[in-house]
Amino acid sequence: MPTGLTVRSDSADPVSFDFGRERTVLMNPYTGQVLGDESPRLRTFFSSVEGWHRWLAMGGERRTWGRAITGACNLSFLVLVMTGPFLWWPKEWTWNNLKKITLFRGGAWGRARDWNWHNVLGFWCAVPLLLIVVTGVVMSYPWANNLVYRATGNTPPPPQTGGQAPSEPGVASRRNSDSSARRSEPPIIEGLDKEGLDKLFTRASLQVPDWTTINLRLPNNATGPLTFSIDRGNGGRPDLRSQLTLDPVSGEIVRWEPFSSYNSGRQLRAWARFTHTGEAGGWMGETLAVVASAGASLLVFTGLSLGVRRLIAWQGRRI
Repeated sequence: MPTGLTVRSDSADPVSFDFGRERTVLMNPYTGQVLGDESPRLRTFFSSVEGWHRWLAMGGERRTWGRAITGACNLSFLVLVMTGPFLWWPKEWTWNNLKKITLFRGGAWGRARDWNWHNVLGFWCAVPLLLIVVTGVVMSYPWANNLVYRATGNTPPPPQTGGQAPSEPGVASRRNSDSSARRSEPPIIEGLDKEGLDKLFTRASLQVPDWTTINLRLPNNATGPLTFSIDRGNGGRPDLRSQLTLDPVSGEIVRWEPFSSYNSGRQLRAWARFTHTGEAGGWMGETLAVVASAGASLLVFTGLSLGVRRLIAWQGRRI
């Protein structure tokens, strides 16, 4: 059984069915013809990268250990980012001193090059790296997540059961298809055929007339209301998203949650995930996140290089 149904407002786009995080199958929205998997190689590649980034590609019960390691590294990097400016802060704010920590020096080599690169990269990447790392800590630790709510004067949400955070909602919307074909196939959700599901998507689309995508995460069991995630943007702006919960039988609204209805803690927490990836700033934000991440890699390299050089010099003085 699929775990999510994805349809977009553009009539030329296919409908997609998600099967967990590993596979997405595209279908013709009018004939039901299976068009194939959505970029299987690319999806596998990014799934692997995401696995390394979140839990060091560990599987099963070891995934908890992977999360603990990446969380600890993220917290340690936060300490480095916050203490770094105190090390390169110039004693006197003169142009000559400022150039040493803000501009690359040509012709430098060895320790002088590493020192210059480390300071320049640290200066220009400090703010975006701080945002990336702080939001990463919030997503890594429940106490940091709760701190976001408490800092805004709100009560943190209860811990989620099952040990895993829910996956990011996809996008889906209604499509018309041949009604006679619908009745001959088994229901996607028990007690609700595709014609009934189409009516629910219609109801969801009327709730936000300028929607671009609507998502339905298909439940494991068919009892209870269905929640649709409605997006008016491209997926990177939480303030353009809203949640609509409908009764699957009557189609009545059970709960309507636009972004403006969230308390300040929940709004800030929603922004954290998209700030971490740079999506909150559109293509400019994503580009800045890529540059800052590349700069962080060079910061690690130059920092280790300077440390090794100091160690070698120290051992030389002992001899």
